[in-house]
Amino acid sequence: MEQLLLDYGLYGLFVLAFLAASVFPVPSEPGFAAMILAGSDPVACVAAATLGNTLGAATTWAVGRWGSEAFLRRFLGLSEVNRERARRIFARFGPWSLLLAWAPVIGDPLCAVAGLFSLPMIRFFPPVLVGKFARYAALAYLLS
Repeated sequence: MEQLLLDYGLYGLFVLAFLAASVFPVPSEPGFAAMILAGSDPVACVAAATLGNTLGAATTWAVGRWGSEAFLRRFLGLSEVNRERARRIFARFGPWSLLLAWAPVIGDPLCAVAGLFSLPMIRFFPPVLVGKFARYAALAYLLS
């Protein structure tokens, strides 16, 4: 069983991390911790989880960018007043707020709001990637 985890675990970790950052509420930390504690290479685990989680965040950005108005209202839970407030906050902090895209509760809405406000991918990816990498690197350090 442990060998199976080591052989195919990085693929599973990638998928788990992807789902965790998309609209599905699935935690990636237990799978990440299991991989590290089972003896997988921490660098490979950080890379797989960071890539999966960043691409999952990009899907949430796409939901914000191209989702229907009704779906966005339901998914984001933003009234017109709250949307304007979010627009002002995002205008103030811009892409730097996406350094917190890894954070529970606020991370997915931040990514969706970035899409809603048509933030270009070239400005979306760097802070999201840095924040998610820092999170998984810190977890790997604590677990190793």
